[in-house]
Amino acid sequence: MKPAIDVVRLARHPKRPTSRDFIEYLVRDFVELHGDRRFADDPAIIGGIGFFADIPVTILGHQKGRNVRENIRRHFGMAHPEGYRKALRLMKQAERFGRPVITLIDTPGAYPGIGAEERGQAEAIATNLYEMSGLRVPIVALVTGEGGSGGALGIGVADRVFMLANAIYSVISPEGCASILWKDAAKASAAAEALRLRAVDLKELGVIDGIIAEPGEGAHEQPGEAMGHARKAIAMALKELLVLDEETLVRSRYDKFRRMGAFTLDDGLSGLI
Repeated sequence: MKPAIDVVRLARHPKRPTSRDFIEYLVRDFVELHGDRRFADDPAIIGGIGFFADIPVTILGHQKGRNVRENIRRHFGMAHPEGYRKALRLMKQAERFGRPVITLIDTPGAYPGIGAEERGQAEAIATNLYEMSGLRVPIVALVTGEGGSGGALGIGVADRVFMLANAIYSVISPEGCASILWKDAAKASAAAEALRLRAVDLKELGVIDGIIAEPGEGAHEQPGEAMGHARKAIAMALKELLVLDEETLVRSRYDKFRRMGAFTLDDGLSGLI
């Protein structure tokens, strides 16, 4: 098993397939939709409608850039509140028309700027968590690169959550954790191990439902093969979810997330953290 810090580097690899790459591979006849109908369009979130095989779907995700100029335009994949409100608008539209939702997670976290805070960053993410928990259509989430904190979870409340083998998913970056615990970002390697942010760790903990294999050293080497594995996992998940009635779907999603954090002590006591 790779050291956690090596997985972090692979998750951040600049040639790793982006959400747009996944959308182009997974969905045909894609039509991108823009704007949150309240403030602006956030280029850090890309989303729209199309066909996954013969199934009409809504698909959306964080979008990073391929170079410095594009990353600046995309806010390095860190969404503003209008990005999360755009995502929610698309998901509620999907619910209205009975379309499953596919989300692609790849962000260091939500955008931390003053303007984003002034426009309600925390409220936008919290609203998404609440609304996604009760959305009456199937939701499948895929962590393709970085899954950072609430910025990731803002589109991550799903019936099935998958991760690429070299993706990460954590409440904080290793550098941020090391800076808080040891006042030294250089200890990021130790923090990465302690955070248990690898796909294998999170599968063991029951946070995710499956791991998508990556060829060679990572998805950047053969993106088509990695995305092909992802397509198979998503197809299987939708096949299982689309036969469920709305009440069962929502209840199962609720129970799934309530089970996270359950623990048992040696003295027989149990509870939730």
